[in-house]
Amino acid sequence: YINMGHMLHLPMFKIFMEKNGSIVFALTQMILVLPIMIINQRMFISGTKAIIKKAPNMDSLVCLGSMASFVYGVMALYGMAYAIYLGNVDKIYHYRHNLYFEAAGMILVLISLGKYFEAKSKGKTKEALDKLINLKPKKARVLVDGKEVEKLIDKVKIDDIVVVRPGEKIPIDGEIIEGGAYIDQSAITGEGIPVYKTVKDSCLGATISTDGYLKIRVTKSYDNTTFSKIVDLVTEASSSKAPIAKVADKVAGIFVPTIVVLSIVTFIAWLIVGNLALAINCSISVLVISCPCALGLATPVALMVGMGKGATNGILIKDGEALEVAGKIKWLVVDKTGTLTKGEAKVTKVVSYEDVDFKDVALSLENKSLHPLAKAICDDAKALGAKLLQVDKFINHTGKGVEGFINGSRYLMGSEKLMEENNIDLSRVEEFQGYTKIFLGKEDSLVALYLVEDVVRENAKEAVDILKSLGIKVAMITGDNEKVAKKVAALVGIDEVVYDAMPETKAMWIREKKKEDNSVIAMVGDGINDAPALAVADIGIAIGNGTDIAIDSGDIILMRNNLLDIGKAIVLSRKVMRNIKENLFWAFFYNVLGIPLAMGVFYPIFHQGLNPMFGAFAMSLSSIFVVTNALRLKRFKFSWEK
Repeated sequence: YINMGHMLHLPMFKIFMEKNGSIVFALTQMILVLPIMIINQRMFISGTKAIIKKAPNMDSLVCLGSMASFVYGVMALYGMAYAIYLGNVDKIYHYRHNLYFEAAGMILVLISLGKYFEAKSKGKTKEALDKLINLKPKKARVLVDGKEVEKLIDKVKIDDIVVVRPGEKIPIDGEIIEGGAYIDQSAITGEGIPVYKTVKDSCLGATISTDGYLKIRVTKSYDNTTFSKIVDLVTEASSSKAPIAKVADKVAGIFVPTIVVLSIVTFIAWLIVGNLALAINCSISVLVISCPCALGLATPVALMVGMGKGATNGILIKDGEALEVAGKIKWLVVDKTGTLTKGEAKVTKVVSYEDVDFKDVALSLENKSLHPLAKAICDDAKALGAKLLQVDKFINHTGKGVEGFINGSRYLMGSEKLMEENNIDLSRVEEFQGYTKIFLGKEDSLVALYLVEDVVRENAKEAVDILKSLGIKVAMITGDNEKVAKKVAALVGIDEVVYDAMPETKAMWIREKKKEDNSVIAMVGDGINDAPALAVADIGIAIGNGTDIAIDSGDIILMRNNLLDIGKAIVLSRKVMRNIKENLFWAFFYNVLGIPLAMGVFYPIFHQGLNPMFGAFAMSLSSIFVVTNALRLKRFKFSWEK
């Protein structure tokens, strides 16, 4: 404001405008810029070290440009004081226009602001890991001499017997030796529907016993449990993910040495001619004009506009690195449960084998059931206007189904095994692939068959088609069984399917694929079981209604749970990266035009070196171009939007 406000006819202290106030005008600017330089001293240290190591980067360019601007300003300040001493008005105004203190401060502010936003976003990785570790069961009830003793999970040993009640979390991996229960394994394996397990079946720590009392013999120490391995995988992947080299640094690696050489050549050339003052003036002018303030805007402005565009479309992008990598994706790995599907059981078909109205019976039986699928059947019956009937002699056959008498007739509802044990003929039942089957029998005959499945999300197939049109290969990895996995994959148009996959399997598949063709791989998931794969992938995309762990492990979050937004994130990334490259061009272009003038190439002809007003104009114009170009991102639309 102080340096350039008068050019825009802004209100200004009179002393700053007059010849006699020139020293105050210059000193005020120098005093204002010094704290900025001190605050950003790390940038000078980093840039200087990079130059010493012969690997100049963005910090090197900023360091040289800012310091050159400051030194140039200090020299002009001394020149101004000497001109006042001599009473040379022309010289006073000459030096007054050679102050670049505002350039020394502005580029530091813009660059450090961009780095602040980047550093703030990186803290999310640690948050994800902390939340994951907090899910670790803290204690377990262990049987000691027939009594339950509470122990810290780290103190539980192999072959100890732990007790788990209905609704409790299984504390550690083991084998069931007594009891049976439907176990919700979705957090670990991604299976949407709880699995019944009984004696001799293995169970995993951090899964939940939904309805049964269990005694479990510990088979693994906590450090070797599946859950512990998930924590280790996320930790390893989060710490090993290398930052992508910034485009500006690559440009600076070439640009900085070139400018330094040009500045030295300029100094030597004019020194040979015999003009020491012009040698100093021109060599510093080269550094000043070559330090584009717009470079501080080139990347941050485009990133901020791009992230804003994403946010308005329900796509939250955590940092610039995620936005950059998204456009380079070659493989997209998709989880099934909760990602391609809604993660909730629903009755999709009912096959009737007798001409009777059975919906009231189904509602009445399942309303008393503890089975996790009971809600799906009850919801379906209620939607059809079913009413509750009196159920007598109700029996819950754990792991198989339910039984009861309604209006004097015996009904059974549950698994194929329950029907067979009660001699109900299932010969008329067709083969339905990819469904969970719930049978309803009356006395010794089959009344109906309920087909339950995890419903595929709306737009899932369209999303896959869009990804393929963008040149991206899509694979599905799920903890679910082969039939269910292949059915969902066929519905949405995915050819490559990996089923029965544990969390470490998902992460391993991604690692192997990376080695195989060196592709950039993205992972889309929603659960704890997806966290290792999300962290191992080059970029993790989390569904907004997923777990906090998945969301924090992801780099991009789809807040609207709309799979079409995956394609939007990729297209947005490509647009932003192209915009950044354009911005970098404009950031350098106008300043580079002034380099010959700064070097004094035209001095022998016009007796004129770098015009300070031209320098200020070049910097301002390049900044305007950069900002205007970045703002164009707000206007573009995705081709598949109506």
